[in-house]
Amino acid sequence: MAAKKAEQALVDQWRDILALHARTQCELDRALHQHGLCASDFEVLDVLVGGSGRSGSSLRVQEISERVHLSQSALSRLIARLEKDGLVERCMCPQDRRGVVVALTARGRALHGEVLPVQRAVLTRMLTN
Repeated sequence: MAAKKAEQALVDQWRDILALHARTQCELDRALHQHGLCASDFEVLDVLVGGSGRSGSSLRVQEISERVHLSQSALSRLIARLEKDGLVERCMCPQDRRGVVVALTARGRALHGEVLPVQRAVLTRMLTN
């Protein structure tokens, strides 16, 4: 009986985590929408700001995929959309011609700086007690 209660508590905790994630994701999407972004768009820009490439804001697609929670195909579509919007650019990796490097543009860096406080405010509101 005690084992069953402990197991149910674990399941309840997991479901609480999922619910908090879903609510936070929705709030981020709502807040960032007025800036033309969704939460996943911002996450990629944020990861690139901390990048370690030649300009300090570029990463290989594989490195981005290790840091964001998107499938490879979803990430590829997102990067294509960000590139179309002029926020990132893709180029061949100089060390490995099979690889693709994604870099922030000046426009992408400016937009990230503009929306960073918005994203952080949502996280603070949703994740602090």
